[in-house]
Amino acid sequence: MHSDSRNVLKKRLSKAGTYVFLTLLLLVVLFPTVWVVGQSFMHEERILKWPIEIIPSEPTLDNYIEIFTTKLSRQELSLFRWLFNSFYVTTLSTIGVLLVTSMAGYAFARLRFPGKQLLFFGLGASFLVPGVMLLIPSFMLMRALGWIDTHHALIWPPLAGFFGVFFMRQFFLAIPSELAEAAVIDGASAFGIYWRVFLPLSRPAVATLGIFTFLFIWNDFTWPLVVLNSDEMRTLPVGLVVFLGEYWSYQGIVMAGAVVSSAPVLVVYIVFQRQITRAVMATGFGGR
Repeated sequence: MHSDSRNVLKKRLSKAGTYVFLTLLLLVVLFPTVWVVGQSFMHEERILKWPIEIIPSEPTLDNYIEIFTTKLSRQELSLFRWLFNSFYVTTLSTIGVLLVTSMAGYAFARLRFPGKQLLFFGLGASFLVPGVMLLIPSFMLMRALGWIDTHHALIWPPLAGFFGVFFMRQFFLAIPSELAEAAVIDGASAFGIYWRVFLPLSRPAVATLGIFTFLFIWNDFTWPLVVLNSDEMRTLPVGLVVFLGEYWSYQGIVMAGAVVSSAPVLVVYIVFQRQITRAVMATGFGGR
């Protein structure tokens, strides 16, 4: 009995220590976000005040009003245009990625054709090439197509990514083959099986891939900076750099711009977090 009570005590202490550690880790991770959001609602004179305020005692919306109403002195352009560009490019590109990668993932998972394994491993090897090395060849291709300083250069290239193909293939492999065999008996074609059977069952994976793609394209800075020249074509991350260059000494406006840039992605993740958890468990990315 004495030994059992000791074991129970050790387990409780171990569990309590784990909770304390995770709580401290959560505070460390959340602190920068809370600090940025708090400063975005502060008056400029209170931001520079010591001791530093994490949560504003006198919150204000002046910084957000400033970034959405003030015209930039050089471009005469507000952030609404860049916000629209980011939503436009990200939405169309994400839809295209989901369609292409789901069809390619289905083909690699369920169809038989010559050279399938060789093609799959070849695409996988290309995924290992650092993206920086592809900047110049990709730029030359965009120039040859006449897509420089157009949104085509941002919408179409992500459709050739391999991660989505691999992700969807892993999910389709986990779907019982009996469902496909039953659809074949009912007279369904290969595309019909994909569209009516596998795609509806893969909604968690599609939602997760959509979140990852949305996040990547929305936050992408280097590629839009390379292929876009005019101010009216810029996306929000690139436009914010220009905007904050005008107001770099105003910390409240800078923090408000950072919150505006990251808020859409956070909202999308909160809405679809259940689908992300299910897809990660189903595809084996959860560490099994």
